Amino acid sequence: MTTQIDARGLRCPWPAIRLARALRDGADSVEIIADDPAAPGELAAVAAAAGADMTLIGNDIVPKFRIERRTRVNNSFTPVE
Repeated sequence: MTTQIDARGLRCPWPAIRLARALRDGADSVEIIADDPAAPGELAAVAAAAGADMTLIGNDIVPKFRIERRTRVNNSFTPVE
């Protein structure tokens, strides 16, 4: 099941916080629309910390990202060794 998040109009860190919450709640796949210029970097950092992959699936006008879990999500968002 894919979780949908519409974070348009929200300034960072809110899109990243919503993504982190969805991953903590067990989402395997998250699609998030986020139009803050800082969002791609912050979403990528959350995805990397959680052991997930992020890809751009939207365009520059409506930036939409897909985050997919590749392993068990690191719920504490601390580095995994």
